[in-house]
Amino acid sequence: MKRTNTCGDLRRSDLGKEVCLQGWVRFSRDHGGVAFIDLADRYGITQIVFDPADLPSETDASRISDVMKKFTRESVVSINGVVRERVEGTADARNPTGEIEVLISDAEVLGRSKIPPFEVGDQKEGVLPNEDVRMKYRYLDLRRTEMIEAMTTRSRFMHLARQYLESRDFLEVETPILARSTPEGARDFIVPSRVHSGTFYALPQSPQLFKQMLMVGSVDRYYQFARCFRDEDSRKDRQPEFTQLDMEMSFVDEKDIQDTIEGLISFVWEGLYGKKIETPFPRIGYRDAMERFGSDKPDMRYGLEFVKLTDVVKDVPYDIFQRIMRSGGIVAGINVSAEISKGRVGRNDIDRYINYAKKAGLGGLTWMKVQDGVPTSNITKYFTPEILEGIKNAMKAEEGDILFLIAGPWKSTYEGGGALRKKIAEDLDMVPKDVFQFFWLVDCPMFEVDPVSGKHDAFHHPFVKPLGDIDDRACGGACFDICLNGNELGSGSLRINDPDMQKDVFRKLGKTDEGIEEEFGFFIESLSYGAPPHGGIAIGVDRFISIILGKDTIRDVIAFPKNKKAVSLLDNSPAKVPEEKLEELQIMTLSIDDLDIGTEEEAEED
Repeated sequence: MKRTNTCGDLRRSDLGKEVCLQGWVRFSRDHGGVAFIDLADRYGITQIVFDPADLPSETDASRISDVMKKFTRESVVSINGVVRERVEGTADARNPTGEIEVLISDAEVLGRSKIPPFEVGDQKEGVLPNEDVRMKYRYLDLRRTEMIEAMTTRSRFMHLARQYLESRDFLEVETPILARSTPEGARDFIVPSRVHSGTFYALPQSPQLFKQMLMVGSVDRYYQFARCFRDEDSRKDRQPEFTQLDMEMSFVDEKDIQDTIEGLISFVWEGLYGKKIETPFPRIGYRDAMERFGSDKPDMRYGLEFVKLTDVVKDVPYDIFQRIMRSGGIVAGINVSAEISKGRVGRNDIDRYINYAKKAGLGGLTWMKVQDGVPTSNITKYFTPEILEGIKNAMKAEEGDILFLIAGPWKSTYEGGGALRKKIAEDLDMVPKDVFQFFWLVDCPMFEVDPVSGKHDAFHHPFVKPLGDIDDRACGGACFDICLNGNELGSGSLRINDPDMQKDVFRKLGKTDEGIEEEFGFFIESLSYGAPPHGGIAIGVDRFISIILGKDTIRDVIAFPKNKKAVSLLDNSPAKVPEEKLEELQIMTLSIDDLDIGTEEEAEED
């Protein structure tokens, strides 16, 4: 028997057609000798009927019946039959094949299934098991319509992106998976070399250096769907291995890169959903984003913007605020209006937000509620009527509004406030569904400076082109982020193409000349052979697909992900390997008993 149609193909126009369908037995029902089967594949579900009374006299109904007794749930079967109309009143309008059914004339079991550990049908047809069970039996989980749709959307995204980029002269080039370790922010996955004892490869955190060297090699428009590896804790939007759409271009400025990405997203969007997306995307500066939304990747689908209050309260006789402002800190506020809260924020909720603020890195949270036209709380006694009126006016507060005030160092306070803003919005159902707000974060700094140690860290990475004197604390970088609904989709920048400037930036980040040569000497040398001005960006594919499909985690758009603990429950990796393999690689593993950690007394002496 050879499949003639998928389980999602057949319609009324196929009535009377002889077909062969092959798929998985999703559900079966027996109604007084008449059997009904839902046969499924990735394309859909078709109802199959075994009705001995309707079969031609030459059909061996008894043999078919015996075969069907072996149809366990999720067994793979082949069905021959004739397409007919469903009995009046039994059509399923929700199913594209819901007006027809296939009357069995022959059947065969292609692959018998054990009883599945959970109901494989769509979530509405059963209780979805916990994530770890789904990860262990991922091959079963992938049969669900929701997972099939995720894999399909992912595949279509990649196809459309390739189509768009190759129409614009981009070349798809693969870069090495095995390379040397070059610090890029996260921990590397290290691979030992058997041939060269005591040496190691590192799996790439990104193709950053290689794609820049492609520009030196005159490949002026590059892309690849790059597999990247970072040894960091797994989160909803992170995996130890992930995919990014990596791009680099020569002889471009920031706008060229941004225009290319906007064009790509617009093209993909129309291909996926049949409608255009509005471009150009809005631009918002880094500092503006932090001071308005408390985030460098803010969700701008709702309000709850922060208002600067430092100047308003500069003379307040409130010692906590005064100490903060004297040390260079800020005071800002967010207005949860009565119109938004609708009475859903009571005193218990305020206490909950105060506790949440502490966990979010805020030293505390001050609040006031406008009653009888005046902001009131247990601390307003420390505020003069003039200052209270100033707060009210600055925050455009009206009767019943709740005002949350945050105070402390600029960055940590706004970041903590941003987490609080998000929490309040979620609690009050302010986040709209099926709304997609793209924007560019621009005007980013070149460095971040630790306020205690004075140590410089790259805001993005050390290959960003500086916009000014790198010794100037206010030096900006030619970098930018593409953001969507409170998530960073990707980071881009113009790159340094001057080897001396690249070394200067590394030195600014605390690297010695010896360290620079050891880690990046090969790359810096490449820049000395005529490196063109260039720049690029990388889009997180898993993250993008999860957002547009409304998933809570990227694990739901990856075929075989790791769980929350970075473990593959499917194949139980990471796993131990035989000792002979370790010996071949000259690797020794140590247990805690093998380590000479000394006694408590010895430790105290040290």
